[in-house]
Amino acid sequence: MVRDPRYDILFEPVKIGPVTAPNRFYQVPHCTGMGHLRPQMLAEMRRVKAEGGWGVVCTEYCSIHPTSDDLTTVSATLWNDDDIRAHRVMTDKVHEYGSLAGAELWYGGVRSANNFTRLPPMDVASMPNAEGHPYQTRAMDCADIRELRHWHRKAAIRARDAGFDIVYVYATHGYLLANFLDPRANTRRDEYGGSLENRVRLIRELIEDTKEAVGDRCAVAVRFKADETIGEDGKPEWGERREMFEMLAELPDLWDINVADYTLEMGMSRFVKEGALEPYMNWVKSVTSKPVVSVGRFTSPDTMVSQVKRGIVDLIGAARPSIADPFLPRKIDEGRLEDIRECIGCNICYSGDALGVPIRCTQNPAMGEEWRRGWHPERAPAKGSDATVLIVGAGPAGLEAARTLGLRGYNVMLAEGTRTLGGRVTREAGLPGMSEYIRVRDYREQQLLKMPNVEVFLDSPLSAEDVFETGADHVAIATGADWRRDRFDGKTYVPIAPEGVRVFTPDDIMDGNLPEGPVVVFDGDNYYMASVIAERLVGAGLAVTYVTEEDSVSAWAGHTSERWRIRSRLMDLGVQIVTAHALTQFDGESALLECEYSGTEARLPARDVVLVTQRAPRDRLYHEILARAGDEGLPFTLERIGDAEAPAIVAAAVHAGHRYATGLDAALDRDEPFPHDRPIIGDIAPSTARHAKVA
Repeated sequence: MVRDPRYDILFEPVKIGPVTAPNRFYQVPHCTGMGHLRPQMLAEMRRVKAEGGWGVVCTEYCSIHPTSDDLTTVSATLWNDDDIRAHRVMTDKVHEYGSLAGAELWYGGVRSANNFTRLPPMDVASMPNAEGHPYQTRAMDCADIRELRHWHRKAAIRARDAGFDIVYVYATHGYLLANFLDPRANTRRDEYGGSLENRVRLIRELIEDTKEAVGDRCAVAVRFKADETIGEDGKPEWGERREMFEMLAELPDLWDINVADYTLEMGMSRFVKEGALEPYMNWVKSVTSKPVVSVGRFTSPDTMVSQVKRGIVDLIGAARPSIADPFLPRKIDEGRLEDIRECIGCNICYSGDALGVPIRCTQNPAMGEEWRRGWHPERAPAKGSDATVLIVGAGPAGLEAARTLGLRGYNVMLAEGTRTLGGRVTREAGLPGMSEYIRVRDYREQQLLKMPNVEVFLDSPLSAEDVFETGADHVAIATGADWRRDRFDGKTYVPIAPEGVRVFTPDDIMDGNLPEGPVVVFDGDNYYMASVIAERLVGAGLAVTYVTEEDSVSAWAGHTSERWRIRSRLMDLGVQIVTAHALTQFDGESALLECEYSGTEARLPARDVVLVTQRAPRDRLYHEILARAGDEGLPFTLERIGDAEAPAIVAAAVHAGHRYATGLDAALDRDEPFPHDRPIIGDIAPSTARHAKVA
């Protein structure tokens, strides 16, 4: 297939100072949970993006000095010459495909507690740590500013020597440089504070320092927010940002533009749709002649073309779309739009960084596994035999297993007991704001249609006898899980209502069986489901009270940067919120709540409750198959995958399906299932510690 001429503009080269991007696809700096701790995993992940056609591939934020340390959140580093060698692994891989490599130089300031290095953080003034750690910054004096410029310059030179083509001055996201620009945070009375010209001074100096340091070898980019403060979505509050930008407009070689509200920039699809940043930065290109890049969770090539033709951006910035589909540019180039694995906007990728673990993706199970497992988003190893595989259940795990096994060349039978594919994602996609989750199903269904070696059987519930009669050589049970009608009390599952008293679960709501209200939604899951169920019930006209044992609404959703928006949405809808309380009893007229701290009990009038707690694996078929086999054993291999084995998030189910499919007929070392990315210790440098002599 050939590229649609409508998209030719996306493949035009773009000159960025002394370097040229081969096309307009620009993977902006984004975190990975790998950074300086896992350089091999990081380099291979970035390599795959370059292979997939991204014209520019950047690092995550890259610390310039040990006084800017973000652990347990993992950054890259350019502290010494060892980092040059580590980064060279990545830049060499990116350059293999003609792509440019970018490094985002970073100094954390008030957002870094330096928990690893234990050095005092510095910022424009003495301020409390922005992440809630019990530390404050040291107010920088002019000597500190000179030292910062020195560190930044040295890091820029190391970036150049590591083979990077673009070097960033990072002046947004609430880090140090952003605070120098901020009219409220910057209370200085010297040449770096007060007037707009003074507050811009340090950024101007760093741009000039960086350009001098890298010479004509690298372009210099600035990451900058287009609006001043967080306001109502789609209604920018610009403040001085335009005047500030005009002072710097022609200094760098590239502008990377974002916004004040990170929950908008990184917005969940439930709350934020494609191209949401346009109202905030549509003026930028009218002020500068330099190329501009910005993000918008772009997955539609038509939207991308529109952004370029209307003069909003010159380069299509992407983090999450490049994670969901590293081959998105190549698929557009080759006219394979139906093969694009569209980002669903769930932000599971971001959770890896928040948790300090390698990045993962709901849509792309290979993300983060390129080096240690050898997984690739578009390829899979050829089949190891002529075996036939039966997969029972076409939810996210079953669909991914069938897709990957089909890609490998196996003959696959996929049996689904209902009339629709997708399992939980199809059901959840019908809840408020969740429509883009259907992309998990749609992508895999589209791929299966191209595979004559994969047969799909709908409305086909199977018994153990049926499974034996298929004659399959391998059987995977991917039958999912059911929401429970009890709660876990820390030790075991306990009922909350006597026999005969009705208790609802999310499965009931998704089946269209709604309570009559007023209703209590109890959140023991602490992710998105309880809040979505509450929103669905409010939409049906019911009075809803949300109750959780945690101190905050949707506590785990803090890792996906959506907790603030979830609570705001519930408050806007009039949902009553009760935190730090367990729901222990329900008698059909009231719910008994118990404080997690004091044990004090209180009754809340309610006609119904919805328990959003845990799920029970739907694994009866698995055990029936084992029982039928008896002492004779099975004539086929048998495994449970996804929620049928261990209920978890959708991303875990997709990963489980892929893991099963890639591991079939493969030799697996059960003790060491994959390589461990860590420095290999050879010659040990002498300790700098001085030990007191014992008399």
